[in-house]
Amino acid sequence: MKILVAMSGGVDSTIVAYRLKKRGYLVEGVYMKLHDNLDYHKKNIENVKRVADFLNIKYHIVDFGNKFQKEIIDYFVEEYKNGLTPNPCVVCNRKIKLGELVKFAKEMGFNKLATGHYAKIEDNFICEAFDKSKDQSYFLSQVNPNIINFLLFPLGESLKEEIIKEAKEIEILKKIATQKESNEICFVDTTYIDILKRYYQTDKKGKVLNKKGEVVGEHKGYMQYTIGKRRGFSVRGALTPHYVLKIDAKNNTIVVGEKRDLEINSFFVENTLLRKREREFECEVKIRYRSKKEKCFVKREENNRVFVELKAPLSGLAPGQVATFYDKERVIGGGFIRATLNEIEK
Repeated sequence: MKILVAMSGGVDSTIVAYRLKKRGYLVEGVYMKLHDNLDYHKKNIENVKRVADFLNIKYHIVDFGNKFQKEIIDYFVEEYKNGLTPNPCVVCNRKIKLGELVKFAKEMGFNKLATGHYAKIEDNFICEAFDKSKDQSYFLSQVNPNIINFLLFPLGESLKEEIIKEAKEIEILKKIATQKESNEICFVDTTYIDILKRYYQTDKKGKVLNKKGEVVGEHKGYMQYTIGKRRGFSVRGALTPHYVLKIDAKNNTIVVGEKRDLEINSFFVENTLLRKREREFECEVKIRYRSKKEKCFVKREENNRVFVELKAPLSGLAPGQVATFYDKERVIGGGFIRATLNEIEK
């Protein structure tokens, strides 16, 4: 079997290539250039070359920069412009890492594409990884079901600590095993605001409103806030901490309230990909990567929109983020959070 391994220069994808080569597969690596950070690419490509030479395998460098700009960075900026909180990693997994790269692998005659994702594949479904602290299934809910059988996630049954230990035991991989890993968005060097400043004036002061619509303070510019943020704006006479409840991009205002005001019981999800045929069903949902799964009731509506009713209230729902649906450990779909029921009724 001929397998293409997506190699980032980090320890996870390095061990994927190492394990597959050790098992006797015909392995080649591929590094994706997705943005214009030359120093970032230089360091990573040096690691990829070092590993490829050690394993005696070929490696490719593909430039998806134009596609990445259009599909990921432009989307990222536009969502913030509209007062939403984007999730570029979910979109990138669908369109680039497990989209364009799958096309490349097939065109090059490979039988499988392997990546360093912490997730499992069972019966053509993506499932949670064994290491729940590193599980990335949340980010894979929009992946095209038709390509899942083409994918391999060799780290799905491993603990992160096992990966580090394995790499440290191989002399040439020790440096990669001990290098600092980034958990941030790959094209964001410092903060997301620095990206937005390339496109828009983000430092545009505006009004802070309470739930009644009364002006109670001032903020630095609506793009600098996400739902649940509690700093960076003023609230006159506040005796308790206040949090961002809503962002109005059109009027450059934010609505704030107390922590209890962040709780929601239901919401809508759009652009939904669901692998259950039932119009109504019960399952579990995650509204953030680091949140736990919560029991919910899902009802299909028109145009790939679903209504989600929670069994227990959640706090800090951010329109623009992704809701990933689970049947036990199995990912059954996901979509983009857009509004709560209260907002629709208004």
